[in-house]
Amino acid sequence: MASKVYLKNCVIVNEGRIFKGGILIDGEYISDIIEYTNDYTGLSGVKTLDLDGLHVFPGIIDSHVHFREPGMTHKGDIASESKAAIAGGVTSVMEMPNTNPQTTSIKRLEEKINIAEKNSLVNYAFYLGATNNNLGELLAVDPSYVPGIKVFLGASTGDMLVDDKESLSKIFSKVKTVIAVHCEDEKIIQKNLSKAKSKYADNIPVDLHPVIRSSEACYKSSLNALSLALKHNARLHLLHISTEKEIELFYNAPCGTGKQITAEVCIHHLWFTESDYAAKQSLIKWNPAIKKYNDRQVLRENINTDKIDVISTDHAPHTYKEKQNPYTSCPSGAPMVQHSLTAMLDMYHQNLISLETIAAKMCHNPAKCFDIVKRGFIRKGYYADLAIVDLNSKWKVEKNNLFYKCGWSPLEGHMFNSQLIHTFVNGKHVYNKNVINESNKGKLLSFSK
Repeated sequence: MASKVYLKNCVIVNEGRIFKGGILIDGEYISDIIEYTNDYTGLSGVKTLDLDGLHVFPGIIDSHVHFREPGMTHKGDIASESKAAIAGGVTSVMEMPNTNPQTTSIKRLEEKINIAEKNSLVNYAFYLGATNNNLGELLAVDPSYVPGIKVFLGASTGDMLVDDKESLSKIFSKVKTVIAVHCEDEKIIQKNLSKAKSKYADNIPVDLHPVIRSSEACYKSSLNALSLALKHNARLHLLHISTEKEIELFYNAPCGTGKQITAEVCIHHLWFTESDYAAKQSLIKWNPAIKKYNDRQVLRENINTDKIDVISTDHAPHTYKEKQNPYTSCPSGAPMVQHSLTAMLDMYHQNLISLETIAAKMCHNPAKCFDIVKRGFIRKGYYADLAIVDLNSKWKVEKNNLFYKCGWSPLEGHMFNSQLIHTFVNGKHVYNKNVINESNKGKLLSFSK
């Protein structure tokens, strides 16, 4: 087998440019990038793949996923959800700690890494979760192999809601890596929930979800996190911003230049509005909630500014049966990692975002925000993680083309305008027109902190 692969006749989307050329892969790495030529075609030891004008992006880095292993593998697991990631052009993921057991100790973190080493088809890293009493673990973890510390400032599972002021102050003052926060004010949520339950008991209409988990709850909690970060000079990353008002909290400056406070928006908050609850019901029940049309419009506008740094998914599968439970026992979250890139490409077709900005917010900026080593860009000497798409190939989301273990998607029935054709991870051709090569495993991400 050829030790080198040459991708010719590409349209490369990278670092603010779109240009025709070719990419030479040598082993795991990109060894050359050629503009307008096919210099390596036909050379000994080089396998050539003619892409015939397909667009090549750096592999998508999804900095916010829930792959459900260990403890909830009936919903999804590292093997199944990494297949879905590959089918969406996602080559690296950062997974959250609210599994069972929760990833709140270095021991649990290493257990997850061992599972991923054997089963993950994409590159991976795992957040260490904060609690009110595990500061010692947070300070002892090696920052070169964790993306950051995850802090739940809104309701979560078990004891992962960090609501003790002294504990929060210590986390923000002592932790020197990225502090990634879920911001929703628990007191506001519980007050709103109590009011709804008094009227509807457990059968609360799902369209009241954004009333219960309100914009006020999001804003108050985000403001609190911002205040803590500014007070203690902490490196803060706010997850899944969902409201117009929260956008006011951020400043318009590029990440990777010493920016201390960064923000993420998720695909579903860019895609759905509260009017979609009527048709989708609990399938689009997320925390934070899908909110008003104007919230979505402001988020869409600001993905084209530097107030929003990263676009990710918050991929969170549950079984279809679980999602049919009454409101109070229906879990929040939905699968999305297979469709994030094609969803953003639909927004490109709607003139809402440029291809260059998609690459920035889904590839370059995650690498910058989290200081990921040699990923997120098409550069010589970087890992050959690549997502290759046909911008003008329509396809419909149906159950028979889903790779999610849970077997459903809130996007079923949607006709996309663009399609992923190939995915490369660490130089290996792992996805080829709906066929996945499961023989190659991803690598543990490294962080230069």
